[in-house]
Amino acid sequence: MKMFKDTLLLNDQDNVCIATKALQSNSDGIVDFIPKGHKVAIKPIKNGETIKKYAQIIGYADKDIEIGEHVHTHNMIFKNTNSEYEYCVEAKENRIIDENFQDQFMGYKRDNGEIGTRNYIAILTSVNCSATAARKIAEHFDDSLLENYPNIDGVTAFVHGTGCGMADNGEGFDALQRVMWGYAKNPNVAGVLIVGLGCEINQIEWLLEAHQLTESTLVQTMNIQSIAGLQKTVDLGIKKISNMLDEVNSFERQSQPVSHLMLGLQCGGSDAFSAITANPALGYAADLLVRQGATVVLAETPEIYGAEHLLIRRAATEEVAQKLIERINWWEDYTKRNLGSMNNNPSPGNKKGGLTTILEKSLGAVAKGGTTTLNGVYNYAEKITNNGFIFMDSPGYDPCSVTGEIASGCTLIAFTTGRGSAFGSKPSPCIKIATNSAMYDRMMDDMDINAGTILDNGISIEEKGLEIYQYLLKIASGHASKSEAQGLGDYEFVPWQIGATM
Repeated sequence: MKMFKDTLLLNDQDNVCIATKALQSNSDGIVDFIPKGHKVAIKPIKNGETIKKYAQIIGYADKDIEIGEHVHTHNMIFKNTNSEYEYCVEAKENRIIDENFQDQFMGYKRDNGEIGTRNYIAILTSVNCSATAARKIAEHFDDSLLENYPNIDGVTAFVHGTGCGMADNGEGFDALQRVMWGYAKNPNVAGVLIVGLGCEINQIEWLLEAHQLTESTLVQTMNIQSIAGLQKTVDLGIKKISNMLDEVNSFERQSQPVSHLMLGLQCGGSDAFSAITANPALGYAADLLVRQGATVVLAETPEIYGAEHLLIRRAATEEVAQKLIERINWWEDYTKRNLGSMNNNPSPGNKKGGLTTILEKSLGAVAKGGTTTLNGVYNYAEKITNNGFIFMDSPGYDPCSVTGEIASGCTLIAFTTGRGSAFGSKPSPCIKIATNSAMYDRMMDDMDINAGTILDNGISIEEKGLEIYQYLLKIASGHASKSEAQGLGDYEFVPWQIGATM
């Protein structure tokens, strides 16, 4: 093994190390130019041999690689995983702090006992045809009008491009219905208006019946065809929302135990430092939340592919483990029949940041989930009823995945990024955690926390994780995240479209 200056070895079993700065060729035995964050061989690697990082296989050499060579897409390939899983061998009982001694945040208590971190009125659409009406209704309730209702965070239209031209049963229809129901019932939503056209496949009446939603002052519905046109629908919608304002404004923040929080974990625009700084720090914060009795939700199934064996080892039961394996198998079939590959991810930006295969990316992504026992595996946008560490099936596409997490009940989102992201979400606020200081400095208006100080200043994972945890409680209590301050979240509602468009 040969180590190089300005590199980082993550495990003694690895045959590559990571450049912490750009390395020039012909210096200290470096054969190629190595961009910051990229891999350099520290042992000779023969064609066909495994390439290891974190003591895990991240790919295979497709030619002989010399010590000091750049290891990336030009000499490394992906192969599907064929894991022999070890079920539940690392499962352990989570020690939960008694509710009387838990940390507190200031939240909105709902009639069903759930606690929100925000207080929104949501306008949902059953179909794309009612999107314009929903947006026009929401636009009426601007900041100047809402000044008189200080406890209302906003009136937001959640519109999408589907709801018709689809099967009226099956995976796609069920997922869309779960998303609509989940947003209507999310603890961050106090009032909801559902707007349809009238003739679409996704009928509002079916949603009300299937999910036992009853119309009231704070749950209203209407169809454009029944009301006789767009403008009349907008006028009536404004009236319906206006009738909600006083009641929604009557909700006030009260001190609540942290056990009532549900945090969605996300990463996007990842780089090689995601797995070294931000993701493990967020994982530590996730562990702190679980010990408080809260719920943390990992998602993005294609971005745990090749690392799912680590989660299966932590599964509470074989049933939980098997549910995760079933979702992995579904995704292998789904990508194959759509002429794709599980290695379609990483994206070009991920690769520029030093990630080469989905196996490498997934090992870093899993770190966001911390170390506690996996208590449940849920379908996309399915209501989460377990506490602790949970997995929810979703695509790796961030807006689509976060939409599912919010529909499942998440009231906060934590998003790590290495390349940079301008993502934000409503009704659940999103914080963004930078993996490296250079990007944090460039995008300071978008980044809430800099995890790059772990490498730059020797800050420990635990210290940064505690900082993230404390900041999450501050956001949950009403402090605006960077994305909220910039008004993000109105266009990031993207339900997962599964199945044929007809």
